[in-house]
Amino acid sequence: MEKSERKGVSTFDKYISASKLLYTYFVLSSLIAGFGSSFQYGYNVAVINSPAPEMKLFYTRIYEDRYGPMSDNLLTLLWSVTVSMYPLGGFFGSLMVAPLVNKFGRKGTLLFNNIFSIVPAIMMGVSEVAGSFEIIIAARFLVGICAGLSSNVVSMYLGEIAPKNYRGAIGIVPQLFITIGILVAQVFGVRNILGNMEGIPAAIELLLLPFFPESPRYMLIQKGDEKTARKGLQRLRGWEDVDEELCEMRVEEQSEQAEGRLSVLNLFTFRSLRWQLLSVIFMNMGQQLSGVNAIYYYADSIYSSAGVAEDHVQYVTVGTGAVNVFMTIAAVFIVEKSGRKLLLLIGFGVCCGACVLLTIALYFQLFLHPSAGPIPNVITTEMFRQSSRPPAFMVAGTVHWLSNFTVGLVFPFLERGLGAYSFIIFACICLATLIYIGVVIPETKNKTFLETSKLFAHRNRVDIVVEAGDSEIKETGGESNEQEIKNTFL
Repeated sequence: MEKSERKGVSTFDKYISASKLLYTYFVLSSLIAGFGSSFQYGYNVAVINSPAPEMKLFYTRIYEDRYGPMSDNLLTLLWSVTVSMYPLGGFFGSLMVAPLVNKFGRKGTLLFNNIFSIVPAIMMGVSEVAGSFEIIIAARFLVGICAGLSSNVVSMYLGEIAPKNYRGAIGIVPQLFITIGILVAQVFGVRNILGNMEGIPAAIELLLLPFFPESPRYMLIQKGDEKTARKGLQRLRGWEDVDEELCEMRVEEQSEQAEGRLSVLNLFTFRSLRWQLLSVIFMNMGQQLSGVNAIYYYADSIYSSAGVAEDHVQYVTVGTGAVNVFMTIAAVFIVEKSGRKLLLLIGFGVCCGACVLLTIALYFQLFLHPSAGPIPNVITTEMFRQSSRPPAFMVAGTVHWLSNFTVGLVFPFLERGLGAYSFIIFACICLATLIYIGVVIPETKNKTFLETSKLFAHRNRVDIVVEAGDSEIKETGGESNEQEIKNTFL
């Protein structure tokens, strides 16, 4: 008992004395990764909205110079394709997640990904001079690849470098920078600037991120480099004694031997991950098919249809963007107190009600950004262990971006046919997601990755026992081919 008390005091003193160093490395690495990658995702979601009239005139002029008069239907189709190239690129970017993070690491993939930001920025800059709307469409596709990679890899990187008691708050940092990127794009839209500034955050990330550590979990569990993992943890935590966290990683490493390195196909056949995978799919479909990106892509036309004066539309859009940033900042401070599940339930519940009542933009986005926006990626990080996490994010990203692509392509035609009632469809999707979360997804606050796996064990019909240095992973259900895997942890 005395030894325990003495250890507790020393741990407390250690946290106090090292707090400045912790903020220097851990928080800065989180902010640089978020700004360099997630900002671009948000910026490119919204930057297409306000300049739409000028860009459509550009499309019409170029087309008529080449081929003659353009019909309204063809212009609508071309514009829908332009908008949808971004999420389509995101889909292909998501398919690249697992191979890249396993080969280059989390930080290395983020650095490599900046190619898909800088090149499209240059293409956007020369599109008008070249007189080609095809360059804009191609640039949207390439920057979509950037967003598809960053939307998954940033969350994975931050989730792995964060202590479990900060994981929820740090997991919201990407969403915070997404909302800031959206707001910046909306402000630039007021001045009718299309903007090709996504290359600036990429350049800053390329310059600064190499000075910060790679994910210690990746270095220890996947690369077997304990020395680099220890050094990285010491820099991120701000103190020398990181044995406790390294021990927890070794326990996870031993349990990983039962799984091996999983591919996406293996992930769908591994019973102990069945409900985690279904949960990832449901959350990402619910998030994107809630209709939030329809508002970002087509905000001005939606507000105009709702009766907002044309001169005021862009300012209303900026106002809602500012509210989004404020609510996401609030989520950073409440997620560790309220937990993940409660925020998800409140978020999807209010989004459902907002869609039904058609108080579309303000209330809808007000509750999506501190809940349904960031939390799915936080929970995806926590529900999977090291070997299964990259393919899980690959599945999550694929569902996320395919759903995003569907909304971007279909919504203009949906709005033309149903008008304001188009959001009733989104309300039904929010309600279905709300019910699934309430029934299936557990609270993961302050849990280690292994502890979260145990929460899903019963639903997956798998027993996972971690105690007294031993771990047993056993599939149950009375089948003749029952599997039993037993690992002894050192």
